[in-house]
Amino acid sequence: MAIGKGAYLEEITSGLRIPSRTIQREFEGSSPPSVFVGRWNYPRVLAGPLIATLHGDTRIMDTPESWIPAKTTQEEIIGYRLGLVRGMRPIAVDDMESRFSEQLREIALASSSIESEASFDRAPQGRTFSDDHLPFGPSATLERLDLENPRWDPDLERVYYDTDLGAAAGVMELYHQGVPFSSIQKAFSVGGVGARRARRLVPTRWSITACDSTIGNSLLEKVKTNPILDTVRVYEYDSLHNHYAVLLFPTAWQYEWTEAFLHILGREEMVFSDYEGHRGKAAYSSVGGCYYSCRMALLEALHREQIQAGAIVLREAYQGYVPLGVFNVRENVRNALLQQPREFETVQSALSSIAGRINLPIERFIEEGSLLKDLCRGGQTTLKHFGL
Repeated sequence: MAIGKGAYLEEITSGLRIPSRTIQREFEGSSPPSVFVGRWNYPRVLAGPLIATLHGDTRIMDTPESWIPAKTTQEEIIGYRLGLVRGMRPIAVDDMESRFSEQLREIALASSSIESEASFDRAPQGRTFSDDHLPFGPSATLERLDLENPRWDPDLERVYYDTDLGAAAGVMELYHQGVPFSSIQKAFSVGGVGARRARRLVPTRWSITACDSTIGNSLLEKVKTNPILDTVRVYEYDSLHNHYAVLLFPTAWQYEWTEAFLHILGREEMVFSDYEGHRGKAAYSSVGGCYYSCRMALLEALHREQIQAGAIVLREAYQGYVPLGVFNVRENVRNALLQQPREFETVQSALSSIAGRINLPIERFIEEGSLLKDLCRGGQTTLKHFGL
């Protein structure tokens, strides 16, 4: 029986031989700033701060946008993240008035690291890895949380106090102001954007996909009015035990994401794929949040260049790969699209070039994909094929 992506990645994370840090019940350190809102037992969830085992400026530990350009290693990223202790407390998602929800907003909207003191019901233990969100270190239930008075980021503060501004409009205002995605997502997660009566705590996993989708959908409206790319392009990038190949081709917007996990656990070759046509996608993607993170990065680049194109992204993950969250996809595809592309006259010649740089036979990607299979069967797929 075929194994699903979620079960496969769970098998990877459950087998990681990475020990937990030793933390005492009484603890003080500096939050990067960072918060985590769980989704278990929704609408009453476990939420709280992530506090570093260090003092001072710890922003690098929760700023994933900076890691790929700086060539930060996987080991360094894991070191950053497992040095963050998760405090958690049950809270209703619509509880926007309690002191604890105020503290979550104070952390998420802060412009710099926050000195914090916490006591727990027991010594925090464990560590958490996920393909959806960034890892973090030991966890325990909070009994007490004290914060220094933080200074808020001016852009986040302005949107927070604009309680007539809808959540999507608030996310896009922050995005256009150049606020990092990670900061936008945290503000969204703690109810820091949106019309006053609609504000809620949003589980971290959901808030990441919501922000990726909101930004992507807004950019897509503009991209669809752009002229269509007049050539075939290939962008490639290697990072964190992954290889990315981005194929842009001259049609109206359509998109496919195909990822292959090669020999992570043994000799397995697991391939997962999903796609959308010009009119978009109705159901949540079968491959999870990485689909929307990649989509957002693609549309960001197309909008920047004022062009429209079809896009197929092939990803290979190799032995040594560790699930680090969908930032891995978003930021690597972003950086891939900043590289100098190679240009081709046909999709077939572009695929021949890609085939020489990947480990899995290109035929397997073609077999697993839908858009890619159509392109290879019929040459340059017509706009009519996609209902235009």
